[in-house]
Amino acid sequence: MHSDSGDRVDDVCRQFEDAGATLRQCQERLASRAARAAELILASLRDGRCVYTFGNGGSAADAQHFAAELVGRFLIERGPLRATALTTDTSILTAVANDYDYRCVFARQLAGLGRAGDVAIGLTTSGNSPNVLAALAEAKRIGMHTVAFTGDGGGQCAALADVLLDVPSTSSPRIQESHAVMYHIICSLIERALAE
Repeated sequence: MHSDSGDRVDDVCRQFEDAGATLRQCQERLASRAARAAELILASLRDGRCVYTFGNGGSAADAQHFAAELVGRFLIERGPLRATALTTDTSILTAVANDYDYRCVFARQLAGLGRAGDVAIGLTTSGNSPNVLAALAEAKRIGMHTVAFTGDGGGQCAALADVLLDVPSTSSPRIQESHAVMYHIICSLIERALAE
C-alpha cells in the first residue's frame, strides 16, 4: 500500500515536471506571439469590435473561460469588453448541426455576427478540427483577425491564423494547460493596457 502511494506521488511529480517543461518551452517560443495576440485583440476592442472564441470539448470550455475573463474581469476592475463564446447557444449549435453539418456550427455564427476588424479565436489541440478550420476560413473571408491556439506545428490552422500560438507538445492535457496560461497572460496584458 505504501509503495503504491509512493509510486502515485512519483507519477504526480513527473506530470508536474512535464507541465512545467512545456510552459518553459512556450515561454521561449511563444512569448512574442502572445504579446502580438494581446496587441491585436486590444486594438480591435479599442476600435469597438468584438472577440469571438470557439473550440470543442475542453477547448470549448477554454473558449468560454477566455470570453468570460474579457466580459467580466480578470484582475483589474474595469468595464466589460465585447466578447462572446460561440459554444454556448445550444439551440444554434444543434439547429446548425442538424440542418447543415457540425462543421458549420461556428462558421455559420461568424457569417451572421462577425464584421471586418473583429477577432476570431479558435482553440484546437490538433490544429485540425474541421469546425474550427471552417470558422477561421470564414473569419478571413469576412476580414476578421484570426488567432489560433493549437498544439505543436498548428496543423491546418497555421495557414489561417494571423497569430499562431502552437504549444510545443502533442499531449492534449499539456496543450490545454498551456493554452489557459497563455490566455490568462493575454487578458492581463489587455487589462493593464486599458488601465494606463
